[in-house]
Amino acid sequence: MGGKGLETKESVILTALDLFSVKGYYHTSIQDILEATDLTKGGLYGHFESKTEIWEQAYEKAVSIWKEIVFKDTRDIGDPLKRIQKALDNDLRNYLGGDVFKGGCFFLNMLVELSGQSETMSRRVLNGMMGFSEVIRGWLEEAKEKGMIRKDIDTRETARFIVVSISGCSALYASSRDPGIWKTTLTQLHQFMEGLKP
Repeated sequence: MGGKGLETKESVILTALDLFSVKGYYHTSIQDILEATDLTKGGLYGHFESKTEIWEQAYEKAVSIWKEIVFKDTRDIGDPLKRIQKALDNDLRNYLGGDVFKGGCFFLNMLVELSGQSETMSRRVLNGMMGFSEVIRGWLEEAKEKGMIRKDIDTRETARFIVVSISGCSALYASSRDPGIWKTTLTQLHQFMEGLKP
């Protein structure tokens, strides 16, 4: 596929990502995608075999965008607790509060819509969210080994609590667009992290 073809494909993925984020997967039709991209059916199907394939590539694009934002400037932070706090700040302030996707948190929106509708797609989104939880858990384990948090802390439970808190914040923010929601959540999570220390 040449440069023009790759540009077209990327444009379709980004356009579909916005449509899925706002309208949902099931309420976004191929016709919606065609109208938003000015492509013919033949032009669209020259790049993708199905709407599901478009969603899969839009999902991968969303993950890439999210990772770039959330893990920005975290890799060089030696202190694992400060690393977690930086990732939380990036996630709530820059990803969610930055209104990266028109419909709010793409992953939460997809998880809610696809649960009970598509086991494969919803499981993929859930596994991604739990993957973030495992990254946080790894950092918490590092902190525990260094004596930075109490020995009795269940790192898996703690990491999951953090991801659940972010998800709840995402749902409330999507429905209100009140920045006070993510700001309060961020403050509370920072206080929660302080409470893990010996």
